[in-house]
Amino acid sequence: MTGRRTPTRRGFLRAAAGAALGAAFGPAVRLRALAGPAQGDRRPVTIGGRRVKVIDVHAHCAIPEAASVLAGTPLASNGRAAANLVVGPERLRAMDAQGIDVEVLSINPFWYGADRDLAARLIDLQNEKLAEICRGNPDRFVALASVALQHPDLAAAQLEAAVKTMGMHGAAIGGHVNADELSAARLDPFWAKAEALEALVFIHPQGIPEVSPRLSGNGFLTNVIGNPLETTIALSHLIFDGVLDRFPRLRVAAAHGGGYLPAYSARSDHGCAAFPANCRGTLAKRPTEYLKQMYFDSLVFTGEELRHLVAECGASQIVVGTDYPYPWTTTAVDHVLETPGLSDADRTAILGGNAARLLGSPL
Repeated sequence: MTGRRTPTRRGFLRAAAGAALGAAFGPAVRLRALAGPAQGDRRPVTIGGRRVKVIDVHAHCAIPEAASVLAGTPLASNGRAAANLVVGPERLRAMDAQGIDVEVLSINPFWYGADRDLAARLIDLQNEKLAEICRGNPDRFVALASVALQHPDLAAAQLEAAVKTMGMHGAAIGGHVNADELSAARLDPFWAKAEALEALVFIHPQGIPEVSPRLSGNGFLTNVIGNPLETTIALSHLIFDGVLDRFPRLRVAAAHGGGYLPAYSARSDHGCAAFPANCRGTLAKRPTEYLKQMYFDSLVFTGEELRHLVAECGASQIVVGTDYPYPWTTTAVDHVLETPGLSDADRTAILGGNAARLLGSPL
C-alpha cells in the first residue's frame, strides 16, 4: 500500500474471522470422517427432476502451517490463518446447507513480494497441504495451485508439478504482480505453461493501491469498487495487449462476474474505432468477442445482472462462485435457479457442467 492505510481485501479477509486460528484441524483423513454425517443433510439440487452437481469455483482457504515458513520474514503477518479460512467441518456443513457439492479451493495470493527461496518454500508447503485436503475428501474438494508469479519460470514449474503430480486443476493468481500487469511479456512462460497443460487460471483481484486514498472512508470502497475495477483492468490488458491472441487456448476465469467489463464491454469495441491512434497492434477479433474466450463467476447480485452477464458472455462461460467464507452470498444456487430467461440446460451448465469441463474432471 502507498499513502494512507485503508482497508484492503487482505485486511478484510483477516478481520472477517475476528481472530487468528486457535487450533488447526488435523490431517485430511480426519475430514473424510466428517464428510459422512454431513452427507445426509446435503441439499439436493434438481433441475427438471434430475439431480445436478453444483461446483463452486470461488472458495477461499488458508494453510495454518504457512506461519512456520513465514516466521521472521516480512510476510510473517500473512501466516496467521483465520479460523474460517481453514478447511474443517463447518465448511462442509455450510456447503451442504447451500447445495454446494464441490468447492474449488484457492488461496488468495499474498506472496508476490517474496524472494525466490521463500516463495518456493511457501508454495511447496501450501500446494502439498491443498493436495492433502483434496485426497482426504475427493468428492468435496479440488484445488487450484498457488504459484509464485513474480518469478514466472518458477510459477510455470510449480503449476506443472501441481497438475501432473498433485492432481490439481490449475492455479489461482492475483490481478497484477507487483508493478506488472498480467499481460507483461515476462509472464509469458507462465501463460504458455497454463495453455499447454489446459489448466484453469482463476484471477482474483487484490485491490488497487494507487487509488486507495480516493476509496477510503465509508462504504468499504477499496473492496466494493476497487476489486471489480482491478479485475476489469486485468482482463482488459489480457485482451488489448494480445495475451489471448498469443495463447488462444487459455482457460481464464475471473472472480466477481468479471468486474465491470461485461457490463460495459461495447465501449471496448468502440474505443479503438473512435481513437485508433490509442490502439497499438492488431487484435485477431473485436474486443467483445474475447468475452466468449474467458469465464466468469456468478457472483453478481441480482437476476438482471446475471441475465446480462449471460447475454454478453454466453451461458457456457459462467460458473458458480460464492467467495466463501465471506458473507457476500449464501444463495448462489437459488440465484441461478431463479434468474429469468435461463433454460434448464443453461442452469445445469452454470451450476456445475461448465466448471467440470473447465477443470478437465469427471466431477
